[in-house]
Amino acid sequence: MIPLLGSEGSTERLLHNYVNYLTVERHASPFTVRNYTHNLRHFLEFLIKEKVLTLGEVDRFLLRRYIAALVERGFDKATVAQKLSALRSFYRYLMRENMVTSNPLADVSSPKLARRLPSFLPGEEVKLLLEMPDTSTPQGQRDRAMLELLYAAGLRVSELVGLDVAHVDLQSREIRVWGKGSKERMVLMGKPAAVALDLYLRQGRSKLRGDSRTEALFLNRYGKRLSQRAVQKAIKGYALKAGLEGKVHPHILRHSFATHLLDGGADLRVVQELLGHASLTTTQIYTHVTQSQARKVYLKAHPRARGKGEPKS
Repeated sequence: MIPLLGSEGSTERLLHNYVNYLTVERHASPFTVRNYTHNLRHFLEFLIKEKVLTLGEVDRFLLRRYIAALVERGFDKATVAQKLSALRSFYRYLMRENMVTSNPLADVSSPKLARRLPSFLPGEEVKLLLEMPDTSTPQGQRDRAMLELLYAAGLRVSELVGLDVAHVDLQSREIRVWGKGSKERMVLMGKPAAVALDLYLRQGRSKLRGDSRTEALFLNRYGKRLSQRAVQKAIKGYALKAGLEGKVHPHILRHSFATHLLDGGADLRVVQELLGHASLTTTQIYTHVTQSQARKVYLKAHPRARGKGEPKS
């Protein structure tokens, strides 16, 4: 049955069922669910204003009017692309549930975006950041282990806070991680990360846990699982303390992990597996980073790299 838009309760029921699908079957993160829901509500409001009665009436011409309306309102290409991505997911759900007979987005392409190179920290800045926590305190021991793991294993912050104690094997220096779409993978850590984690597990975690019986690896001062927001806030604070310029966030350690591996000669497919990327194309952007870095080094270091009178980059 094709949902009737604007009728009492029908739109909310549709959204509720779609959110349930994203959460239970697609294992989407709360962040993805929130963004998709917001973008979908925006689109449904547009349809109601256009006096479209059912989702089956939506065609590529209407979608192009929607895109034009977004551009007129000043939305940039990245935001338009995000909204269309949410709609693609929604129409795949509608097709699956036999609520529509065709997908109007099949012939609608997203705006082409310039690929931005991921930012990363040089090795000496990573080392400086890792040394900021005060390891004489439980919170400092936790934070040192947390920072070491983000960099040593290239974890996403969602993967880090989702870890339980049982997921870590200090002897083999392996960690079992659940990434996007609840895909499991094994990641590695070096000796400094293992040493920091061992100290936290022997001392800091038990003090933070108190009477709690939680299995979560990283805990807050109340003995509960640490949140992504808390990790972001901690890293921002340590970056300021270290005097690092620019925006420093958890993902920059993941970018640094990948870039430094490739700079060190690691195989691209090995890096892909360690990062948990579904597509090699996603990992390949880091080769552009290393090429860009190599160019800067070359122009700065080689005596005949620049033309006469050309300034050093």
